[in-house]
Amino acid sequence: MRPVSGSGRLVLAATPLGDVRDASPRLVDALGSADVVAAEDTRRLRSLAAALGVAPSGRVVSFYDQNERERLPGLLEALRSGATVLLVTDAGMPSVSDPGYRLVAACVEEDVRVTCLPGPSAVTTALALSGLPSDRFCFDGFPPRKSGERRRWFAGLAAEPRTCVFFESPHRLADSLADAVAVLGPDRRAAVCRELTKTYEEVRRGSLGELAGWAAEGVRGEITVVLAGAEPSAGPSMEALVAEVKQRVADGERLKAAAAEVAAAAGVSKKALYDAAVSGS
Repeated sequence: MRPVSGSGRLVLAATPLGDVRDASPRLVDALGSADVVAAEDTRRLRSLAAALGVAPSGRVVSFYDQNERERLPGLLEALRSGATVLLVTDAGMPSVSDPGYRLVAACVEEDVRVTCLPGPSAVTTALALSGLPSDRFCFDGFPPRKSGERRRWFAGLAAEPRTCVFFESPHRLADSLADAVAVLGPDRRAAVCRELTKTYEEVRRGSLGELAGWAAEGVRGEITVVLAGAEPSAGPSMEALVAEVKQRVADGERLKAAAAEVAAAAGVSKKALYDAAVSGS
């Protein structure tokens, strides 16, 4: 694509998760001044604007998963012409498991300016409330809908050392947590955050087994799950590593080479493993 050097800009704006008072003054200003407002749900956008006491002065268009590709050319043309396009979703930050990624990527490709009005995010809000380590974390969107695929998805998190945040629909939460128990065991710590910032906000903390039992009774509302990272593995014993070295030697490898490769894979001292293999010969 041909780079564009016009004055247009795309503004990504976080919207309240539930409590309208979490809207920033900058969001109010942007709603009242943007040339185009691209909204995941135009009715919810107008309700939010009314609650904030601001009327969008620009053109309001829908921009959701099913029409995102269709809307891209028109929004890009407006940006090329120098317009300010404000992108908002129903709640939280655009492009984080919400529409927006494709538009941002297209703007980056065309050298159109992209900026952001920071604000509420269910990901970081749930992480902060969970009581789980937050120094390193990852966000993994929504789990697959089918149980088999979902179990494979959880298997990919079995050895993940970082705290993981993901979204889940309320009607699939019980099955999802049951699959997590089946794959990760009942003792892994987690937190289920429901209706964040809203009247009936609730945070349930405990083991996966406890949370699966609670969710089996039925849960309503917007759900964010925070899963503790895997505990560091103690790794194989020196006896097991020596046995592996001896087997490789029996299969025709040289002792020194076998010890070096096994030690590197296990993260132990090559000399210590070699000496142990020699002494155990």
